[in-house]
Amino acid sequence: MAEDDPRRRIPRTDRLLGTPALADAVARLGEATVKHAVTSAQARARAGEIAPEDVARVAEAGLPGRATSLRPLLNATGVVVHTNIGRAPLSAAAVEALVAASGYVDVEYDTGTGERARRGRGTLAALRAAVPAAGDALVVNNGAAALVLATTALAAGREVVVSRGEMVEIGDGFRLPDLIASTGARLREVGTTNRTTARDYADAVGPDTGCILKVHPSNFRVEGFTSAAEVSELVGLGVPLVVDIGSGLLAPDPLLPDEPDAATALGRGATLVTASGDKLLGGPQAGLVLGEAAVVERLRRHPLARALRVDKLTLAALEATVRGPRAPVTAYLHVDADAVRARTERLADRLGVRVVPVVGAVGGGGAPGLELPGCALELPEGCAVRLRRGDPGVVARLEGGRCLVDLRCVPPHEDELLAGALAQALSDGLRAADGGG
Repeated sequence: MAEDDPRRRIPRTDRLLGTPALADAVARLGEATVKHAVTSAQARARAGEIAPEDVARVAEAGLPGRATSLRPLLNATGVVVHTNIGRAPLSAAAVEALVAASGYVDVEYDTGTGERARRGRGTLAALRAAVPAAGDALVVNNGAAALVLATTALAAGREVVVSRGEMVEIGDGFRLPDLIASTGARLREVGTTNRTTARDYADAVGPDTGCILKVHPSNFRVEGFTSAAEVSELVGLGVPLVVDIGSGLLAPDPLLPDEPDAATALGRGATLVTASGDKLLGGPQAGLVLGEAAVVERLRRHPLARALRVDKLTLAALEATVRGPRAPVTAYLHVDADAVRARTERLADRLGVRVVPVVGAVGGGGAPGLELPGCALELPEGCAVRLRRGDPGVVARLEGGRCLVDLRCVPPHEDELLAGALAQALSDGLRAADGGG
């Protein structure tokens, strides 16, 4: 290499990592991440793409904004519980609880006695207080796990009686028959796809029955000549009755008259109720088990419960969700339509676009068919991909060749951030149309 070769001026890796900006980045992002950015910038300098004096600046610019690859997104789809972008957004109280639980906490330690205590006792107490009909509660890592644990503990090697009309697929190819089979239980199907009576269940119950399972078909709806046995009709058949309500509604909600809730199911005699914590409840991913204290304890003592146990972060966020203020999911479902329209019209005036009527959805398998009337900004279809890839990322809805931006699930304090993203997407679209890339 000649003495005047500019590559000689490329700073060494150790010197770059020692600069204040990159040293701070190491503490925030980790040495491997920062070193990769540094060596990439050095390689560009060796190739003559950048000047040696620019290596530090280019390395800093190449650093990610955070240590995780997950990107925060604005949900402008109008779908409240959107599985692909994380289902329920946590409340501020739940986020604060997560941070508090990130260090050492008394998750299963009694600071008064200095001895071991019941794990997550505050969270379980919050669930019992929220659903007084529940003698006890248990939390596992998701809704499917709650159902698997219940059927394993009650019916492994025995029969689970379930209606043919409730043999659902819960998403991503996972089907109820396969989940039950994985527990070592045998399915005893009763009734037909569209009609199952209490007599069908009663005729199927026998010495080999471990439990009756009633599943809410939350992600579809059957109409026409249909009937299904009520929970109250299945009580007293001599075996535990497990009711999977799916979306995690703890108490009745007038907006969702056809959505089952834990309090009602237990009040009508269900032995156990299982549900998800990150759908209509609005908390972190979790599986809830509520019901008769002796049966819940039976599940708690089953060896599988240890494998399905949740961590301190989930317990903290779930307790804050149950005890704390209204969760975002609830707020978005019961949004003030006039306030959302006013926000939408203000943005439309700034951007020079139209406001059009739209229909939102609950999502996450909750309340299928329920329409949530609203409004949205109408943008050219090509804006959708630019919004998704922008910073911040905005997920809108494509419909009829249009990009529709629904503010139902966008917090008002994010309106300025959204406005900037929309203006950029529209500007980039105009530049592309003019041949500018």
